Amino acid sequence: MLSRVVDNLNNGNMLREVTVKIALKKIDTQEGVTMKVLLDSKVMGLVISSEFAKKQEFKLKKIERLIYVRNVNDSFNKKGPVKHIVKVNIYYQGYRKRMKINVVGRQKWSIILRIPWLACHNPEIN
Repeated sequence: MLSRVVDNLNNGNMLREVTVKIALKKIDTQEGVTMKVLLDSKVMGLVISSEFAKKQEFKLKKIERLIYVRNVNDSFNKKGPVKHIVKVNIYYQGYRKRMKINVVGRQKWSIILRIPWLACHNPEIN
């Protein structure tokens, strides 16, 4: 079930934010956190903010090849490319999936999930 749909007015444009509640469990310690995450159809994969990952003490794993991130306005992210990932189990409505999430700096949201990832597990999103 969708937990929240919010219409925001931004510079005269209506923006819609869709969030769902998920649980994340760290692979190494099995500690978990439940939170609302933003669903986005344009994000490439899964994204976690570096600030949130550090605050929650997720184990950062360095990746071999850097991933350069572009913002919505097509500029490169000022915090630079993705250098780390975190490995987690994601729980959503009885479904569990082990995932690697790209760690990116300066994010408004702690975690952003791509809509198609979640759509197959929630008919309300399709």
